[in-house]
Amino acid sequence: MNIQILPVSSLEKVFRDEQPNAYIKDMTLLCGERGSLQFAFCADEDAPVSVCVTSGLPVNVFKIREVYAGLASYEDTDEFVLRGGQSGMYPDVLIPLTESLCVKKGEWYSVWVEICPENGCAGQHTVTCSLIAQETTVRASIPVCVVPAVLAEQKLICTHWFHSDCLHSYYKVPVFSEEYWRITENFVKTAVEHGINFLLTPLFTPPLDTAVGGERPTVQLVDVTKKRSGYTFGFEKLDRWIDMALRCGVQYFEMSHLFTQWGAKAAPKIMAHTASGYRQIFGWHTNAASKSYNDFLEQFAAALIPWLKEKGIADRCRFHTSDEPGDDHYYSYRRAAKKMQELFGEFDSLDALSELRFYKNGLVRTPVPEEGKIEKFKDKTDELWTYFCCGQHRDHLPNRFFCMPHLRSRVMGVLLYLYDVKGFLHWGYNFWYSQYSVREIDPYTESDAGGAFPSGDSYQVYPAPDGTAFASLRFKVFRDALQDLRLMQQLESLTDRKTVEKIIFKGSKKKKITFTDYPLDGVWYEELHTRLASAVAFYAANSSEE
Repeated sequence: MNIQILPVSSLEKVFRDEQPNAYIKDMTLLCGERGSLQFAFCADEDAPVSVCVTSGLPVNVFKIREVYAGLASYEDTDEFVLRGGQSGMYPDVLIPLTESLCVKKGEWYSVWVEICPENGCAGQHTVTCSLIAQETTVRASIPVCVVPAVLAEQKLICTHWFHSDCLHSYYKVPVFSEEYWRITENFVKTAVEHGINFLLTPLFTPPLDTAVGGERPTVQLVDVTKKRSGYTFGFEKLDRWIDMALRCGVQYFEMSHLFTQWGAKAAPKIMAHTASGYRQIFGWHTNAASKSYNDFLEQFAAALIPWLKEKGIADRCRFHTSDEPGDDHYYSYRRAAKKMQELFGEFDSLDALSELRFYKNGLVRTPVPEEGKIEKFKDKTDELWTYFCCGQHRDHLPNRFFCMPHLRSRVMGVLLYLYDVKGFLHWGYNFWYSQYSVREIDPYTESDAGGAFPSGDSYQVYPAPDGTAFASLRFKVFRDALQDLRLMQQLESLTDRKTVEKIIFKGSKKKKITFTDYPLDGVWYEELHTRLASAVAFYAANSSEE
């Protein structure tokens, strides 16, 4: 039996019917980084193959499961995709490897290896993958240099919207049961491990991607009691949520939208204890400008703000008005934004919107434009943020659909640095519903939200049977991009911006890198990381000697 084995870059997607070619020769990491590579292999017989990865460094080893992409891309998606952007099976789920892999003759497989050097691991190491099948054993190794420096903390504020109602729906556990809290904490931990430090917090059930007149499962953290004289509020669940998030390493809290998506025309779904039982008191039937809802908001703000201050997190909270208002929603959004400023003006307001006049006219303190519109906002806002979603599929804009090359998201680290972006938002950490939340989906079998969004847009993690999260390849690569950004910022703190930019552009023929024009060679990203890590170690050592 013959087995071919190849060390392969994490920027390569390994398909069963195609030999990979993005080989990797070595790796350089800082202590505290997470480095990823693959070992791809192909056997000339059907057989179970045992995999053993050894190293002097801590490693995590995963098998890769393919997922079907029904809607892999839109018709007008650009050419910078894999397999022509066609429907089919794409590698995506990372599952901890605990048993042999059953391989088929002539097909390519890979295992994903995550290298985790901690403090004190500096030096030269080797990572070796051994494959054993029948009487055959083959090995492949790569050298890993861990430099004597520790990766700096992340400065970027990063959110991927956390949908706790999807956890309830998939796992069939009651909301706020102990099992719900356990599963939720598991998924928050995974988010934080991959660079998410800003957590969507459902004060009330978030009015996101919900059909007009429809509703999502109730996950509101604030207990509301309606009385003749007004409302009282209980914050016990919110208190537990915040404690859980802080325990996981969350740094900032993103308070859920207090008006509906795409225009701020209605109130979100709000449940309350009333004389006639626990029932919905606001929702699609409630005009956003109604006196009843505005009275409620005034009483809510008067109770919440002192509580946040007493909890000690007020300076880490940002508030949303409404998501993705367009130019035709200007006046309804303005009315809602003015109310938010009146009530929550001491907090930063943050919304995904891409029309500059919302910001120029003072309706939002931190606009979050989609990356295709970022040039309009560059140098015009106090803090530059950006996001991508299903709409960013043309002009080589960075994104991470199943069918997109990994470097199309790995470049985000470079872009976030060069544009001095302070925050990044993505809407789908774990959105496991069809569009408008009409029905539940199984992310392992229906990856396109009912044919609405290209596969890979609406979630970055998968539900494991034990209530933990399986990360996707795409999520790991995006985490690598965030580590690139941290390296650049760390190097700038040791030198200056000019030094960092010189290292970035070395090896590239481009004099300028933008969201639509950046290096398309995966090797360049691997070499850039090595240059950055080596430079950080060099300047950190010289700084300590001084």
